[in-house]
Amino acid sequence: MSIPILKYSLSTHNHRVNSFEYLAGEEQPKIYTTDNLPTSMDMDQIIWASYRQIFSEHQTLSSTRQLFLESQLRFNQITVKDFVKGLLLSDHFRLLNYDVNNNYRFVEICVQRLLGRDVYNEREKLAFSIVVASKGLEAFIDLLLNSDEYIENFGDTIVPYQRRRIIFQRNKGEIPFNLKTPRIDYDSLGKQVMPQIAWSGSIRTFTPQEQQPKAGDPVLFLSMLKDIAF
Repeated sequence: MSIPILKYSLSTHNHRVNSFEYLAGEEQPKIYTTDNLPTSMDMDQIIWASYRQIFSEHQTLSSTRQLFLESQLRFNQITVKDFVKGLLLSDHFRLLNYDVNNNYRFVEICVQRLLGRDVYNEREKLAFSIVVASKGLEAFIDLLLNSDEYIENFGDTIVPYQRRRIIFQRNKGEIPFNLKTPRIDYDSLGKQVMPQIAWSGSIRTFTPQEQQPKAGDPVLFLSMLKDIAF
């Protein structure tokens, strides 16, 4: 028997107010939709907006393109919602977001990019994390796409967008969701390893250029002595 989704309450009464998602003076998002019989150029913008929303600006690369899905969308064989689901279930999205994060961080990413808001509280994050762990990635994606919240705001024809354009991060001030680093959180650092390079029979850890010692640095002298010793 499958585990039912954990029940959780919203953090504040403001979460139930229709105007919660809008702040005075805040820039309103542009809506990308197929409702108005888009031209070829319009469809290019819809596809680009989908990639930017789902993969974020940090991950929108030529390697993440799904040409077959793009072709289906252009010829009205699938809806925008189907296209978005295809991007979420692609190997590249899994590699860049699921494989390198724990379930809690992955839930945050998907809620932000699919529902256009941050998670309400830890209970919501835990509830969705249980779905990911017990039912799998596709079941979790379907749960979000078929939720009343998604259907009421985006339906089958609208590219998801940030309904709350600004988030607040400690020591960083206010930044848009899509400029929030998509990975990784500190709990997932153990999954990341620096590349190692085989050199003259030994293994040396790669050091970014900006961290390499400059001329006159004592580290260079010590390194030279170490090489002579071996």
